[in-house]
Amino acid sequence: MGNLRVSSILLLSLVVGSIIAAFANNFHQDVEITWGGSHAQILGRRGNLLTLTMDKTSGGAGFESTKDFLFGRFNMQMKLIAGNSAGTVTTFYLSSEGPSHDEIDLEFLGNKSGAPYTLHTNVFSHGQGGREEEFHLWFDPTKHFHAYSIVWNPQNIIILVDNIPIRAFSNQESIGVPYPNHQRMKVYASLWDADDWATRGGRVKTDWSKAPFTACYRNFVASNAWEMQGLSARGRKLLTWVQKRYRIYNYCNDLKRNQRHGRPPECSHGPSETRDN
Repeated sequence: MGNLRVSSILLLSLVVGSIIAAFANNFHQDVEITWGGSHAQILGRRGNLLTLTMDKTSGGAGFESTKDFLFGRFNMQMKLIAGNSAGTVTTFYLSSEGPSHDEIDLEFLGNKSGAPYTLHTNVFSHGQGGREEEFHLWFDPTKHFHAYSIVWNPQNIIILVDNIPIRAFSNQESIGVPYPNHQRMKVYASLWDADDWATRGGRVKTDWSKAPFTACYRNFVASNAWEMQGLSARGRKLLTWVQKRYRIYNYCNDLKRNQRHGRPPECSHGPSETRDN
């Protein structure tokens, strides 16, 4: 597709009804610091910047939205930890509560200096996950802020980076695939130490001499835009471009797991975007 400019001009062309902003970019009003104490700081005159810091004493920090949602679009700009971030995980996700919870995950797995971050995504429904896809990004996410979005409606879950779709998961309950469409979810974000698994399966540990580690969040906007439907032809082309060049793991193609548990039905049936393109 040649040089792809990450711009709002490359519209996803989602089918949009009325979009009513529930949150409008003020962390003081929109979120609650849930752990980490002073390692989570809301900054800026309007409270539109929030930093999470991790050192060996804190183990990290996190926050959650003050409201919960049943469907919508959730946007966050993030700037990740620069340098040696091995062992760290920076997150932005939706989740309900309880053992049968629903969850839509974006987890950024740190790495040694010069190695790319891994964006780990997963979808849980009724406590059942195992639908991981992982990506490398086409830019350095530590240099500038970039926009990460989750669109969640009764028909589709779409994950976007700078308004470019990287993953779509369709509702296929008709063939027995669980889909999160009954439980309200909050928005969560966190920075934490996961050096037992985050970087090369835990073989590369957190280098605490590089601490403190800081991740930055800004311009959080949540909209009850559940009228959004799916991807246009342009959106599907962009999705294919990303998945062919930057997807590094797809649960549908995990042969060992499929041999143990069988291939998930959405991987070979129906219109789900989780299939090979």
